[in-house]
Amino acid sequence: MDNCSALHVLLMISIMPGWLVGDFIISKKQHEIRSSKISRGSHLRVRRGWIWSQIFVEEEDPTPRKIGQLKSDYDTGDFTIKYILSGEGAGEIFKIDEYTGDIYLSQRLDRELKPFYILQAQAINRSSKQPVEPESEFIIKVQDINDNAPIFINEPYVSSIPEMCPTGTTVIQVTATDADDPMFGNNAKLIYSILEGEPYFSVEPKTGIIVTSLSNMDREARETYLVVVQVKDMLGLTGGYSATTTVTISLMDVNDNGPTFQHNLYTFAISESAPVGTTVGRIMADDGDVGVNAKMNYSLEDLEESSTFTIQTDPDTQEGIVILAQPLDYESKRRFVIAVEAINEIIDTRFLSEHEFRDRTTLKITVTNEDEPPIFYERPYNWKVLESAQIGTQIGTIYAKDTDTTNNPIRYSISKSSDTRQMFRIDPSNGTVYVANLLDRETAAWYNLTINAREISNEQLSSSVTLNITVLDINDNVPTLSQDYRPYVCEDTQAGELIELISATDEDDPVDGHHFYFSMIPDKHINPNFTIRDNQDNTASILARRSTFTQHDRTHYHLPVVIKDSGSPVLSSTTTLTIRVCVCQPTGHCPSGGVEVSLDISMQILLGLSVCLITLAVLSTLMLAVRKYKTLRQEKMGTKELETMEFSEKILSFAILETESSQTVPLRHPRQRERKLCREEVTTSIRMSLRHSHLIGPEDTVFQQFIMDRLAEADEDPYVPPFDCLHTYAFEGTGSVTGSLSSLESVTFDPCVSQTRDAGPHLLRLSPWLGATADETSF
Repeated sequence: MDNCSALHVLLMISIMPGWLVGDFIISKKQHEIRSSKISRGSHLRVRRGWIWSQIFVEEEDPTPRKIGQLKSDYDTGDFTIKYILSGEGAGEIFKIDEYTGDIYLSQRLDRELKPFYILQAQAINRSSKQPVEPESEFIIKVQDINDNAPIFINEPYVSSIPEMCPTGTTVIQVTATDADDPMFGNNAKLIYSILEGEPYFSVEPKTGIIVTSLSNMDREARETYLVVVQVKDMLGLTGGYSATTTVTISLMDVNDNGPTFQHNLYTFAISESAPVGTTVGRIMADDGDVGVNAKMNYSLEDLEESSTFTIQTDPDTQEGIVILAQPLDYESKRRFVIAVEAINEIIDTRFLSEHEFRDRTTLKITVTNEDEPPIFYERPYNWKVLESAQIGTQIGTIYAKDTDTTNNPIRYSISKSSDTRQMFRIDPSNGTVYVANLLDRETAAWYNLTINAREISNEQLSSSVTLNITVLDINDNVPTLSQDYRPYVCEDTQAGELIELISATDEDDPVDGHHFYFSMIPDKHINPNFTIRDNQDNTASILARRSTFTQHDRTHYHLPVVIKDSGSPVLSSTTTLTIRVCVCQPTGHCPSGGVEVSLDISMQILLGLSVCLITLAVLSTLMLAVRKYKTLRQEKMGTKELETMEFSEKILSFAILETESSQTVPLRHPRQRERKLCREEVTTSIRMSLRHSHLIGPEDTVFQQFIMDRLAEADEDPYVPPFDCLHTYAFEGTGSVTGSLSSLESVTFDPCVSQTRDAGPHLLRLSPWLGATADETSF
């Protein structure tokens, strides 16, 4: 029997139960009617009903055809019964022959869209239009065929498992679905199999679970596997559909490999002039693992040489970096042989023994020779010298040598930038340092010199060292008072009372600190006014020896103070203090004005001259302003006015010559000035200021106020020179009827006194002659 015959047999077996059940099915409604009739009496005849077979329609069949028949048992074949079909798809998908009850299919069906249709059938008598049979429902089932292929869901499939895992380890499960009817035949029954991936993996046929079928798979040999899984419907029988999917399976690394050096000996070379920290070279031990399982640490095993070099692990490449840790010297050691060991950070004894996680190799480092600059024996040099050292004194010697095998001679020098004052010199051949200038610790307490050493045969090879010279102090400065003291004694001071507390200072810096001693100048006569008490703490107290000091007796006293230091030799100084007599406040404080100092005659004269000079300066300024104003007025006047003004000035000059012996009175306009200072008031003010000038100075507020008042009066008063009006006096001759018009002959005339006089016929208005208004000038 071939496969096609077997398939037909299976299909017949699967649909046969439906046929047996579907034949002669009576609708539920008909059954109820007949059951009710039987219950009324067995003598009644049982009513006949619908007769049809279960209708099945294969999906995807495009051929219009008859699929079944509905028939009433009253139908005798005379076409008196009309069949009517209604419900899902009636008239469109399913059509009925109203005479025979045959049902026809007119469209292709798809079970996946709709697996069955529910319809209603009626049988009506054509003549009476009455139903022969009651309306009844029936179902048309769409029979499934294998028209859908299985589909994998949840793609893509990616999984990872540890390497070296045992057989049967679950990897992942793949899942497929089929849209065919799982209840009808084997169309939707799936089975899984592996197309690619054996013998490493296998799949369970029914569940799709992929498991390992080979143990101890090594990631280092192969890291990724692509497993192709196939799924078939119809239990894998021929004629079914299938689908495939690819599963990516990666092996996760475990620490099953130890580090391994590829060489037993690594050789490097480094110059002896290389600085500390220079990278000598890199070595690496291979490890088949990755990630944390491949991390390793390197160490130097030779204890004797391990201090010259160190090794570090590069975190990115896992290389061992050999680094210079100490300076090299070709003449001392030219080769180093060191053992290096690499060991994994993580050790997993499930896969390897402990000693398999480490490896060793040998490192050989050769030092190459370089022509090096001179090397100093010390760094730095620290010397001391007394500030009293004479020029040419030897301080010490700098030593440097050429460590190369040639041992070239060396020349020494002092860097000019470090000894700008040339206080020292050095012997260029042997490095001896001498004093070249006189030293002073108070000027410079220490010197930082830079000493250079160069090879004579190759001046490019040089080195330098710092020489620190400390200048030691000697007692060569006298002690002095720590500040400018200005002591004073109050008039009511009592004997033994403290006048001033003084202290001293010294520019020297003795090792044991300063110790000062205070005293008075030895004299056969004891000072009756003051005495000095040494407090033994580098301070001294000036005390009053008597009481009742008064300014009337003396305004100040002089007190010499002798200060000695404790140096060797002992140095001393004498300072004279001026003690003033003061009228103190009740609190004992001496105000700034409490000490009256008599001014000498020369001081009084100087102050008087200062006041005069200031006054003259103010007057000169006023006169210049008057002259400038007159000049401007003359420039504005026309030719005629100039001639008239000249004539007027001649008259004025004549009047002045006639009255040289009389007092000169400033010209004023009496009607436009509210108040003017009389000459007597000004004279009195000046005399009072001069009388008190010996008590005040230019900074005194009274003096400053006086000057400011005079300046303000001159600046703000528009009626002071330059004058806006002119009183001109002249004689008209002896033959004048009115006589002289000049007021200079009057001893009672005072411009400061406001008088109202009747001019009478003796006054002559000159305004038209001078070109002035009526309010400006009159005689």
